Amino acid sequence: MTDPSFPAGALALAGRMADAAGAVIRPHFRTGIAIVDKADESPVTIADRDAETAMRRLIEDAFPDHGILGEEHGAVRTDAEFVWVLDPIDGTKAFISGVPVFGTLIALLQGGRPVLGIIDQPISGERWLGAFGHGTTLNGRPVRARPCDRLDRATLFATAPDMFKDAEIDAFERLRRSVKLTRWGTDCYATAMVASGHGDLVVESSLQSYDFCALVPVIEGAGGIATDWDGRPLRLDSGKRSAIAGDARAHAAALECLAWGSGRAG
Repeated sequence: MTDPSFPAGALALAGRMADAAGAVIRPHFRTGIAIVDKADESPVTIADRDAETAMRRLIEDAFPDHGILGEEHGAVRTDAEFVWVLDPIDGTKAFISGVPVFGTLIALLQGGRPVLGIIDQPISGERWLGAFGHGTTLNGRPVRARPCDRLDRATLFATAPDMFKDAEIDAFERLRRSVKLTRWGTDCYATAMVASGHGDLVVESSLQSYDFCALVPVIEGAGGIATDWDGRPLRLDSGKRSAIAGDARAHAAALECLAWGSGRAG
């Protein structure tokens, strides 16, 4: 694939989408909002659903030929060259617990490759924007991942221990024992911290594409790398495992430590 080039107005639209989602989410935070369990037993609220509705409406108005894949309202036109991938509240468990480490994730993909991404934390007012050819910014100011050449100097993030299944448990434990510090429970905020130079690795499993697509341009624009556990770039059709790092040396060491592949698990 040639170097991507997203449509004029896409950056501005992504910002408006984050604004619209935040305007829906903030009034519900720490209010005892009703919680519904989805079929997979994950929680969802009216804030999740209404925030995605607001973002989808803006896409349809601006780019009616673009595809959309959202966690709450499904997929349309996903065979289009450009597809928006949305997670209105990544970290709903944090949101309903009153902990502001959740975020709105907005990605634009070209040919399945993430080329624009936003991590927006609507309570703290922090917004990370990464886009091909634009670098990564936090509220308009450039940010950069920090150097980390060894795992024993690394801070590792993961959302929850129970996201790892079967052989993944042993693989992740090998990595966890090799790093300096492990932090749990930060959802998408972990990748924002790595992009800003406050951590080194984010290793996850049990993911869907809307959980990681927006993270890719943010970490890559900050000088980092995002792949699956086999070292393949993360795309719309990637599997459920991600390995994100601020430094390619830490990333390579993490993949070696995970020792994944060779038919160990599906």
